[in-house]
Amino acid sequence: MNAYLSRVLEDVKAKHSSEPEFVQAVEEVFSSLEPVIDRHPEYEKVDLLGRMVEPERMFTFRVVWCDDNGQWHTNRGWRCQFNGAIGPYKGGIRFQKNVYAGIIKFLAFEQTFKNSLTGMPIGGGKGGSDFNPAGRSDAEIMRFCQSFMTALYRYIGPDVDVPAGDMGVGGREIGYMYGQYRRLKGVWENGVLTGKGLSYGGSLIRPEATGYGAMYYLNEVLKHENDTIEGKRIAVSGYGNVAWGIIKKAAEMGAKVTYMSGSDGYVYDPDGITTKEKIDYVLQMHTVGPRGVKAYADRFGCQYVAGEKHWGAADVDVCMPAATQNDVDLESAKKIVASGVKYYIEVANMPTTNEGLAYLRQQKVIVGPAKAANAGGVGVSALEMAQNSERLVWTAEEVDAQLRKMMANIHKISADAAEEYGMGYDLVSGANIAGFKKVAEAMMAQGCF
Repeated sequence: MNAYLSRVLEDVKAKHSSEPEFVQAVEEVFSSLEPVIDRHPEYEKVDLLGRMVEPERMFTFRVVWCDDNGQWHTNRGWRCQFNGAIGPYKGGIRFQKNVYAGIIKFLAFEQTFKNSLTGMPIGGGKGGSDFNPAGRSDAEIMRFCQSFMTALYRYIGPDVDVPAGDMGVGGREIGYMYGQYRRLKGVWENGVLTGKGLSYGGSLIRPEATGYGAMYYLNEVLKHENDTIEGKRIAVSGYGNVAWGIIKKAAEMGAKVTYMSGSDGYVYDPDGITTKEKIDYVLQMHTVGPRGVKAYADRFGCQYVAGEKHWGAADVDVCMPAATQNDVDLESAKKIVASGVKYYIEVANMPTTNEGLAYLRQQKVIVGPAKAANAGGVGVSALEMAQNSERLVWTAEEVDAQLRKMMANIHKISADAAEEYGMGYDLVSGANIAGFKKVAEAMMAQGCF
C-alpha cells in the first residue's frame, strides 16, 4: 500500500478505534486502490481520501416511545449522510439491538460505492436505531417508528436523503414512518422513502430485489466461467427477504438452495427449497414466524443441526452469505475452500471478515463482493424513486428487465476495472475501483465538496 493510502488508513484506525466495523470497511476498500492512487497523484494534493472517509454529516438523536403497558423508553437513533457527490443520500434504516454509530458508519461508507456501481444518481447514506423490534406489538412498533421519524424528518427529502428498509425495517415500518413524515410535512413526497407498499408508491419486485439481483449477478459470473446456473446447489445464510429472494429466483433459474441457516443452526434439504409451499413458508418464517430454521426442518422433515453453520458442506456449488456482517470468519473460509466450492457470492453487507476474504481470494475462489452482488436492492429502490418522480407505476416485467440489465453492467464494469489495472478477473478489486472512480471523479469535478 502506498504512503498516502497508508497514512489515511492509519489516521482512520486512530480516530475510529472504537468502531472496528468501519475500520474494516475502509481497510477492505483501500486494499484495492493503490494502482488508482498511483495513477492520480492529484488526489493526494487535495486529500481526496481523507475527505472520502469522513461523513459529510452524521446525526445522533433520541427516540422516546411508550410501550403497551404505559412504560416509556428512550433509544438512540442515527442517520449518516456519508457522500452526496453523485446524488441524494440513499441507504436503509436498521433497527437492531446491536446497532451503534460504528455500524451505521460502515454501512454508509459501503453504500457510497455500492450506489455508485448501480449507475443510478444516488449517494451513500445509512441510518438506524438500537431499538429491538423482536417481541414488540404492532402498536409499539408504530409508536416507535412515529417517534423515530419525528426526530429524522427535517434532515431528509426526495432530493436530500432517501432512506429505505434494512434489518428490522420492512414494509410495515416504512409505512408507519412515511405516514408520520406526511403528517409532519403536510406534503405528498412519497419519494422520500423507498420500500413502500404498492398502494402509495412502492415498486413491484422491491422486496425480492436484493436476492434476485444476487442471482442475476451470479449468472454473469457463471457465464464468464463458461458455466451455467442449471442444477447448481446453493448454501445461504439467513432466511429474511434477501435469502427468500435468492431461494425464489434460484428455483426459477433451475438451481436450488439446499442449505439454509439462522441464528439457531442450519437445515439441509437435499431436494432444495424449490416448491411454492416451501418458498412461501420461508417468507412466513421471516414475516410472522415461527422464528428459526428448525421450524422449516420440522415442517418438511429434513435435517436440522442446532448451533452450527453449514459453511464447508461438501455437496454445495455456491455459497451465498445473506445474513449479517462478519458471518464468515477465517475458520469458516478455510472450511469453504476445503469443501471445493468454486463460487462465493456475498449478499449481506460485509458478511466476511477481511481475513476470511483474503484467504478465499488467495485460494482462487471466485468472490463476488457484497457491494456489487447485493446492489440490486438499492438499485430497485432507485427505480422506485424514478417512478415516484414520474408519477408512474412500472410493471414487474419492466422493473425486472432494468434489474437484470443493472446487475449485468455491475459485473461488467467491475471485471473491466480489474482488467484495466492488471488484476485479472478480480471482482473484489474491480468493484472497489469502479465504485471509487465514479465518486472520486464527481468530487473532483465539484471542487472536492
